[in-house]
Amino acid sequence: MVTNLEELFREFKNNPRHFQLADKLSFSQPQHLRLRNISGSAASLTVATMFNHEALAQMNHVVVCEDAETAAYFYNDLENLTAALHLFYFPSSFKNRKNFELLNPSHVMLRTEALTRFAAHGGQRAGMLITYPEALFEKVVVSTSLSQNMIHLKTGDVVQVDELMEKLVGYGFSRTDFVYEPGQFALRGGILDIYSFGNEKPYRVELFGNDVDSIRIVDPETQLSERKLLQVSIIPNVETQFDTGEKTSLLDFLPENTVFWLQDHTLTLERLEQQEEDLQFFLELREEKKKAPVNPKEPKTEDDEQVQRAHLTQNDFITAAHVRNEIRRFHTIEYKPFAQSAEEAGARFEIEFHCKPQPSFNRQFDLLIKDLKAWSAKGFSICIFAENPRQLERLHTVFEDLKASIQ
Repeated sequence: MVTNLEELFREFKNNPRHFQLADKLSFSQPQHLRLRNISGSAASLTVATMFNHEALAQMNHVVVCEDAETAAYFYNDLENLTAALHLFYFPSSFKNRKNFELLNPSHVMLRTEALTRFAAHGGQRAGMLITYPEALFEKVVVSTSLSQNMIHLKTGDVVQVDELMEKLVGYGFSRTDFVYEPGQFALRGGILDIYSFGNEKPYRVELFGNDVDSIRIVDPETQLSERKLLQVSIIPNVETQFDTGEKTSLLDFLPENTVFWLQDHTLTLERLEQQEEDLQFFLELREEKKKAPVNPKEPKTEDDEQVQRAHLTQNDFITAAHVRNEIRRFHTIEYKPFAQSAEEAGARFEIEFHCKPQPSFNRQFDLLIKDLKAWSAKGFSICIFAENPRQLERLHTVFEDLKASIQ
């Protein structure tokens, strides 16, 4: 009987399908695979199993989901399944899918954190990115440019505060009274708070004159210091501070030892093509606005107050054709919930999973129990997992109440 995740992964790893998948991924030549009829949590369990597999310990992984919402749920699943610290949600930089200038600072921070981690590992394993086509569409800063444009601080350093603040402004940071989002810094007495684009929370640098006395993590909501750090790296806004020539596609940025998991290969390319069309329309509309006469009395819109990317061009983005050609340099695995036709399958090696979607019971627990008993009678093992003990207690209570009502 499987009672915890460790035992479940042991069962999954020894499954012939996963053994075959791990064997294919260990080949030096890129393998292009398709998992047929895999649905529900089977996909995230399979990705997690390969991510934790001893034979694949040096491989990086990128999961390209069909959209942002699916990617967020998939990230949450993998976080709970693996408890790994090197999982990164890699979203689009923009607040609006069709506005290619208006940035979301929190999303920029998440992208920067992931890129920094991968750039620092020099081709070795850095972890896993969970993303979607709109995020894949944007070019990223090349690793050398990223590493050369960081501010490194450590306890005991002697700094010139005015010069440091001037450098922060040059890196796209703005001075505020309190920091609450990436790209801000605040100086109050001998305390310098900096919200780097490469960390989830801001840093508090405590100064004694020009000496760095201590560095701590700060909670942006309470503004209270948390744990101490010996050294930190301050990273600028990678979406605004680098020229087009310093950017490349994510496929060129990532090391060769990367596995790409595609929820739907065809849909990914279609979404990228749609992004190309939306970008072209956006650039044309922007040119028309530039030619229109400016009304000085026209009030500023909310967008005018937001962080925007300047000097935007088509060269800041990739094309569907580039992904179609370059992704074949990597191991690729397409996972789809339904079987494909022979035409769709192409030359990909296929592994059949025989999964079926969970029926909808609409809170009719008697139907759920009937369904579970039917699967048990066929010799299947039934495992029910939850994120926290309260959910398991709730399920236990429901089943006990239903059992009592039947008796």
